[in-house]
Order: sequence, then structure tokens, then C-alpha cells
Amino acid sequence: MDTGHTPGSLKIDGDRLRSLYLKFFAERGHAVIPSASVIPENDPSVLFTTAGMHPLVPYLMGQPHPAGTRLVDTQKCIRTNDIEEVGDATHLTFFEMLGNWSLGDYFKEESITWSWEFLTSPDWLAIPKERIAVSCFGGGLGVERDEVSYQVWRKLGVPEERIAFLGIEDNWWAAGDEGPCGPDTEIFYNPIGGTCERGTDCRPGCPCNRWVEIWNNVFMAYSRSAGQISELPKRNVDTGMGLERTLAVLNRVETVYETSSFRPIVEALIAKGKFSEAEIRATPALLRALRVISDHLRTSVFVIGDERGTTPSNQGAGYVLRRLIRRAIRFCDTLGIQPTDWVETHKVVIGLFGDAYPELRQNAERIAHELTLEYKRFDTTLKTGIRLLGKEIEDLKTQNQNVLPGEAAFKLYDTYGFPIEFTRELADEQGFTVDMAGYERRFAEHREASKTEAAKSGLADLSEESVRYHTATHLLHAALREILGEHVMQKGSNITQERMRFDFSHPAAMTKEQVAQAEQWVQSAIDAAIPVTNEVLSLEDARKKGAIGLFSDKYGNQVSVYTIGDKSMEFCGGPHVQNTADIGKFKIQKEQSSSAGVRRIRAVIG
Repeated sequence: MDTGHTPGSLKIDGDRLRSLYLKFFAERGHAVIPSASVIPENDPSVLFTTAGMHPLVPYLMGQPHPAGTRLVDTQKCIRTNDIEEVGDATHLTFFEMLGNWSLGDYFKEESITWSWEFLTSPDWLAIPKERIAVSCFGGGLGVERDEVSYQVWRKLGVPEERIAFLGIEDNWWAAGDEGPCGPDTEIFYNPIGGTCERGTDCRPGCPCNRWVEIWNNVFMAYSRSAGQISELPKRNVDTGMGLERTLAVLNRVETVYETSSFRPIVEALIAKGKFSEAEIRATPALLRALRVISDHLRTSVFVIGDERGTTPSNQGAGYVLRRLIRRAIRFCDTLGIQPTDWVETHKVVIGLFGDAYPELRQNAERIAHELTLEYKRFDTTLKTGIRLLGKEIEDLKTQNQNVLPGEAAFKLYDTYGFPIEFTRELADEQGFTVDMAGYERRFAEHREASKTEAAKSGLADLSEESVRYHTATHLLHAALREILGEHVMQKGSNITQERMRFDFSHPAAMTKEQVAQAEQWVQSAIDAAIPVTNEVLSLEDARKKGAIGLFSDKYGNQVSVYTIGDKSMEFCGGPHVQNTADIGKFKIQKEQSSSAGVRRIRAVIG
């Protein structure tokens, strides 16, 4: 086959790597499923989808997947724990994760063999075999050393000196403190060749850092609960290959910012600033600023443009988005780039990724609007922050102090959105420092409060109450479409054991009469004691039957459809009550605006 590059040259762009990966595994019986949203549905534990396996946890735990037991996709992922580190050579907030899964199907030998073939075959990536090394699980947590993976690698021709047995910290992967987990084998590439002074001991784990991880094959056969490890009913495989990092390695460039996933964005931003690329590369502060605004622009476009996209706000995912946008605008000043030009560069991001993720093009107008609106909001914030910081510094001068209290710095950040790094920089220019210990203490308190709030979002658990609310959202959706019109579509839901919040598209406030109609419509369906049924259909057949749903492309060609008599038929992964009578008394508490063109209903059941 034509890979688009000469075997051994390893020159490849993101679109090609993505398509090759999907094609390879599709030819080996894997269903290609679309990326899930970057904002998890019905998962209160995280604000964003952080890994390729995140949306598949229920299926790794044993629930059947509508698309089958072999899956492959490219998952949009966001990790924001290290926002302050973005700007160096390795940290990103948004990345693409190539992944393939076996849900109780094949296991170690097939997984490892296919990984080796994809990486080294002249028909695929054609990486020189002598540049590859691997690590295997050395044992721990009551699980024995992984001799099976070791023997497979040896059979494939990987020599003893390029195989390392490492411990739990390196070769045990888990979704978190609770849930599916297991040993893994990791694949490394040596971009410079040869070994360090350790010779045959230069292998993964060597401090010379010449071995760069490019792929992780997790053998997810266990689950952790309350600190205890137990076996899952089925042995699964979960692999992950970071697209950007792999591109950097394959193309022998030093950072991801020099790959096709970033280079057009970087070039467009340089063209809008006052420094040449040579000047930027020669000045660490400028180089860091360029990387920050490139990364944060890309992530912001994906968050706003997602099918469950959010907007800047003061809590949850919206809070993180606001921080990304404002942090980028602050660094635009360092490079002499007008924030309006930074916003305009979102078109480059959409051009780069619009084919792989069509929702970006579909939501292009919303992306431009929200970025522009937040820039305008922050323009005032910048001026306010500088004024208030100046007043704080003047007060410190009169007190003969030279340290800005952490509480004051945090107030500037939390209340006015003024970035801490900007506060520190401006204070430093006038000979002042910031009490960062005090700031971090207040920030930690704020973060814990935010986590508590986040735990209330989504379908908080699988309790009876939450499941009842979930089914009620389907009835409410159907009611609104009948009363207001078929333009109404779900835009999001937030469910706890105490209440539901339902967002839907509609251009105007509902009248009191319409709210009462919707409430009565839902209650009538509940009182009718209608059975709730489920079936798996092809996407085409489901649409022909009249099924609807904003997230209809989540499972690819096979979808799970829940039907409530002649009242509702929607694509949905569940769970639901068996009969509408199980829901109880339905009461709408409030109807209000959520955002432009989106209304929000809050309701309770009893």
C-alpha cells in the first residue's frame, strides 16, 4: 500500500498517521468509532475526557458495546493539571490519542504482534526495528511478572538488551484510584540511535532519556476497589498512542510544536507579532509565550467547538476554558500580538482539524463569537487588574513592605480573572514579590471547592434516583419538541440524585403556559406506565425509525436506542427505568436562559 512516505524516512503528517492507524486496525476486524466528546457525559469525576479509554470504562467493566468487541478510534483528550507547565517542550492541554481495544476478545500476543507490525512493516510506518525497545511489567500488587509479553517480544525479534522489566510506577496502568487497571507493555523509540555509556544496559528506564515512549498496550484484566485488586470477568486490551508525540518522534523534531499539528498555527501567529522566528527561538521567554498561545488556542477551539461544547464561565469546564483564553491573551502581549489577531487564528485550527472533526466547522461561528466575547471581557479585566495591583503596591510602599500577600494575589485572579503570572511579572518590575505560599494555599482551597461543585455535574452515579431523572430527561425532550417545535434539540444535561437540569435549543423564553404544558405532558407519560425498551440498531435503521439524539454518532454504525412507547425514541447509552411509572411526580421549578439560543429547565421528581 502507499503510505505517503518512503520506508525508513518516517516523514508523516497528522492526517496521514491518523488514517493509517484507523485503516490498519479496521483491516483487522476493529470497528472504527468516532471520538467521544471532550466534555464527558454523565461522569462527575472529571471535567474533561482525559484519555482514550475514559469513554469506554463501562465496556471495559463488562457492559456490551454496540459496535462489538474490537474497537479503534482517535479520541480528543484534554488534561489541564499542568497548565502552568505548558510552554515547555512536552506539556499540552489538548492532544489526540490513537487507541484500539479488545473487549474480552484478543489479548497479549495479538496486541503486541499488531503493534510491532504497524510500527516496523514497510507497508505501514517502517520504523527501523533496531530503534525500538520495550518495557514489561516486573510484578507487584499480587500480580506476577509478565513473562507472556516478554516471550512475545522475544519471538518477534526484540533482543534481550532492549527489553526492560519495570515496576508498578512504570508498567501498571489504571483509570484512577477505582476501576479497571492492569499491567502494560510500553514501546519506545530511539530517535538518535545507539546507546549511552551504559551500553547493553541502555534500555527503557535509562537516565539518558534517549528512549521515548510512543505506545502503551495495557492488559486491563483487573479492577481496583477500596484498594483491593480483583480480576475482571473478561480480559481486555486498551492501547494508547499520543498522536502529537508520535509525530515529533517519527519526524525527528525536538518538540510537538514543529509537527503538522502545530506548525501552521505557529507560523500564523508569528506573522501577526513583532518578532521574527529567529528572535523568538533565541529568547526563552518569547518561545514559551508562542507555545502557550498556540496550545491554548487549539484547546479553546476544541472545547467550544465540541458537540457538547461549553463557554467561558466561573465554574467547571467553563472555568478552565476561561483561564486558557485569558492566559493566552496575557502572553499575546509578550509577543506583540493583538488579541483580535489571536482570535482570528482560530480559522487556521479549524482548517487543520475540520476534516477529522467536522463539529469544528459546524460550530465555527460559535467558536469565533465566544473567543471574541471573552477577549472583550478580559480587555476590561486587564485594565482593572493593573489598576488594582497598582493600588496594592502603593499601599505596600506606605507600609514599607515588599511582598504582595497571597490573599490579594488570589483575589485578583479569582475575582477579576487576573493571571497570577501576570501579577508576579508586574510586581517584579517594581521590585516586589508575591507570597506564593499564601496564594497556593488559597488556590488549593478554591480547587477543593471546585471539585465539590464538579461532583454534582453529569449523572452523578447509578443510583435509582439518578436513573429516574435520566429517563425523565428523555420525556422532557420529547415534550419540548412537540410543544415548541422540532427545532428543539438537547444541548446538555446535569443530573444529581436531587434534581435535573436540561439544556435545549430554542430562541426565546417559554411562556408560563408552555412550561405548564411541558410539565403536564411529561407527567401524563409517567402516569401512563409506559414500558421503556432498548435495542441495538444500525445508525441508518435507527434514523429510519425516527430515533433522534445529539450524540447519535458516538458509537459509529451501531447505536443503542431507547424507546418509550410512542412518546420518545433516542440514541442513548442508558441507564433507564424499566417503566415510566417508576419515575414518580415531575415538577418544573424554573425555565431560564443558558446561553445564546439555548434555554435551561430545572426540574425535580418525587
